[in-house]
Amino acid sequence: MKNQAALMTRENSAKGIRLHLAIELSRKKWKLAFSDGRGGRARIRTIAARGLQALQAEVVQAKRHFGFADEVETVSCYEAGREGFWVHRALTAHGVVNVIVDAASIDVQRRKRAKTDRLDAESLVRKLIRYVNGECEIWSVVPVPSEEQEAARQLHRDAAVLQRERQQHRMRIQSLL
Repeated sequence: MKNQAALMTRENSAKGIRLHLAIELSRKKWKLAFSDGRGGRARIRTIAARGLQALQAEVVQAKRHFGFADEVETVSCYEAGREGFWVHRALTAHGVVNVIVDAASIDVQRRKRAKTDRLDAESLVRKLIRYVNGECEIWSVVPVPSEEQEAARQLHRDAAVLQRERQQHRMRIQSLL
């Protein structure tokens, strides 16, 4: 929560110079959308899923692309989901201020439109810029649990998976008999 609270400080708002990064996570690839916050088109890159070194390299390249110094603050966001909170911890360990967004709280256009990871990432980075600039009601931020709390939740999920597998094996044995 400390990093999320730092987003809204007057010091960060007064600086105004920061790199915005939205990450669209999927099983095989991650789509990265970078912006300098000035309204231009987002810089889109694709990396292999869980590629933290590639992510760090892309952040450095994006800073060069937008003409930022290496010390410029990087603010990122991604939707809560399958990856859990390890991505958040890895980003904050590298000095990135990260926000995890509740996917259900993001407004969706009701008109029919194409839905791709690229469009989602671009939309997410635009919303991140608005959030950092003070529009806190644009989405809901997910609180990050401690590692112990997350591990306790994982035990419960693992038990549920094992129960389902046991039932599947039981049904398979009965059908064979």
